[in-house]
Amino acid sequence: MEHDALIEKVVTLSKNRGFIFRANELYGGLAGVYDYGPLGSILKNNIKALWIKKFVEEREDMFLLDSAIIMGENALTASGHVGGFSDPLVKDLVSGKEYRADHILEENGINVEGKTLEEMTELIKEHKILSPEKNPLGEVREFNLMLKTSLGSSSDSSSQAYLRPETAQGIFINYKNIVDSMHPKIPFGVAQIGKAYRNEITPRNFIFRLRELEQMEIEYFIHPSEWEKIFEYWREEMLEWLELVGIDMSKIHEVEISEQDRAHYSKRTIDFEFEYPFGTKELYGLAYRTDYDLKKHEEFSKTKLHYQDPLSGESYTPHVVEPSMGLDRTILAVLLSAYKEDTLGDGAERSYLALPPQIAPYKIAVSPLVKNKDHIVEKAREVFGLLKSEFGNVTWDDNGNVGKRYRRQDEIGTPFCVVVDYDSFEDNKISVRDRNTGEQERVSFDDLVSYFKEKLA
Repeated sequence: MEHDALIEKVVTLSKNRGFIFRANELYGGLAGVYDYGPLGSILKNNIKALWIKKFVEEREDMFLLDSAIIMGENALTASGHVGGFSDPLVKDLVSGKEYRADHILEENGINVEGKTLEEMTELIKEHKILSPEKNPLGEVREFNLMLKTSLGSSSDSSSQAYLRPETAQGIFINYKNIVDSMHPKIPFGVAQIGKAYRNEITPRNFIFRLRELEQMEIEYFIHPSEWEKIFEYWREEMLEWLELVGIDMSKIHEVEISEQDRAHYSKRTIDFEFEYPFGTKELYGLAYRTDYDLKKHEEFSKTKLHYQDPLSGESYTPHVVEPSMGLDRTILAVLLSAYKEDTLGDGAERSYLALPPQIAPYKIAVSPLVKNKDHIVEKAREVFGLLKSEFGNVTWDDNGNVGKRYRRQDEIGTPFCVVVDYDSFEDNKISVRDRNTGEQERVSFDDLVSYFKEKLA
């Protein structure tokens, strides 16, 4: 399948099947912002629940946090965001439209790693690069990505705040609260899933680059002497997660980020890149942030953010390893990995989402063979109630004939379809169809729950 065709098919499926809609679509849409529809919301929540299960519930060293989206200017000044959270911007001198300068250069085959604003300006001039509208471009300048707001009725500087550009700072400024209230022993982590906001110059590629995004991040607090060992541990954990959530591992590449391209707080960073249809780009990041953030917040807040070891008595500022995972990019990589096309044994062509059962919006779809026979519908409703009480995400589908139901459920990624037919009253068995193979088997009504417990484990 051609790359351009794949992304178009996933975008079309996402809208037609209720996964993802353009935000504000009724009024022409809002660039870089998307709404998750009925099935997309379930998929999203299933991924979040699986992430919390793996990284919080199944561990003894992790605490969950839900910090505020609105952040004061002082905290973001301390973290370096007010002065340095920016992208290189260049303006079309005729139309006035603005673009990411690094994207313009990269699209013209020019590597901009480690280049300054002045060097990018020179490269544009040297190679006579024009805007997408074929107009001359101006000087490259910094553009701060944070979305500013004001609190209360005052308009002075004391009322100024921002929508957080990342979830990490909410963890760092709550470090002392967590230590004082939970009394953790190092190493320990704080996990958070939440929205972040970035005023992207040119949001694009569906839900890959957004102005409103959701992050799944962990700040793992450690003794500085152990950072290399713990960094490698989290590298393995992230690879394990990628496989668990159903991302095609053959399309994952680990990239060591050079010193000149690392964030100012990082001593080592690995990017986990994914082969998207529009290019191989960052999916996740793993960074060793040292003690940069806690030291900065300690300096600006005038509050000690040390850790005192209860056994040795050693007092020090913890260092941090940060596994950072974008939720929206996860969903996009999952959909691209799961989208399949094939021809079944009866010659029928179909498309389907081979989603892992633990994240599929519906685990099972229950149908009566026909909906105008009361005894069949009644029995199917009994099966539906039984399975829904056991497995939760079970749907009822009696719309159209059985073949159309199968195609619809395949396309939304439902692993199993259950159909009550005339023979069910003779043998007390139900037809169960597997999404991936299209094959069916008869399962006793009495064995349905145990059957699906094994299949969905």
